[in-house]
Amino acid sequence: MNEEKKQRGDDIIAGRNAVSEAMRSGRSIDSLYIVRGAHTGSLSALIAKAKEKGIAIKEADGKKLDFLCGNANHQGVVAVAAVREYATVDDIFRLAEERNEPPFIIVADELEDPHNLGAVLRVAECAGAHGVIIPKRRAAGLTYAVGKASAGAVEYVPVARVTNITAAIDELKKRGVWIYAADMDGEPWCGVDYSGPAAVVIGSEGAGVGRLVKEKCDFVISLPMKGKINSLNASVACGIICYEIVRQRSGIKTK
Repeated sequence: MNEEKKQRGDDIIAGRNAVSEAMRSGRSIDSLYIVRGAHTGSLSALIAKAKEKGIAIKEADGKKLDFLCGNANHQGVVAVAAVREYATVDDIFRLAEERNEPPFIIVADELEDPHNLGAVLRVAECAGAHGVIIPKRRAAGLTYAVGKASAGAVEYVPVARVTNITAAIDELKKRGVWIYAADMDGEPWCGVDYSGPAAVVIGSEGAGVGRLVKEKCDFVISLPMKGKINSLNASVACGIICYEIVRQRSGIKTK
């Protein structure tokens, strides 16, 4: 337990000077927690710097900040840093080129549960995906919890963090990638050809794939739901679809 607490502390930065220096050094910051109602003095300067860098800013009460940093003297600000540097979309394409494979990308549309994102990274690594794209806002980032849930996959899978998922999809399409949204009322997931450049869009836990994102996709694919609930866990659905891609690309025939 002590070792876990020590590891957990690696992504937490508490205190105004410490947070300011972390941002100045260029360290990847996932989000900035500011005590509710405190937007004056040096805190306002930190908020401005965070906005300039595109860092998500969240207001919380003092108890939340105390919990995050283990009751350290946080002075009203706690930063959650990424456990690994983010990649770029170009890095993902470069990896596909190095492997001499058509790009295979997972796009996570506002997955907020770190355990789900970690599990998606684990699927991506095991299935041989070249990278995962996530949004900067309203989504989990590369926190310690995500890294732990990924069972080490976070060390191997490039994760690109973008300002706008729909704009990122437009870029993928310009680069020849076909986009497949995993959502309801689509065609069967196993009846689609994934042999070319492909990106699978996995929606959020509650709302699924966003309307604007879905409209940008080339295909909507669905898994059959035979029970009384109408959806699978996001990472489970991701795993099923990704392994259909693996099956097709590996030339594994069904009997």
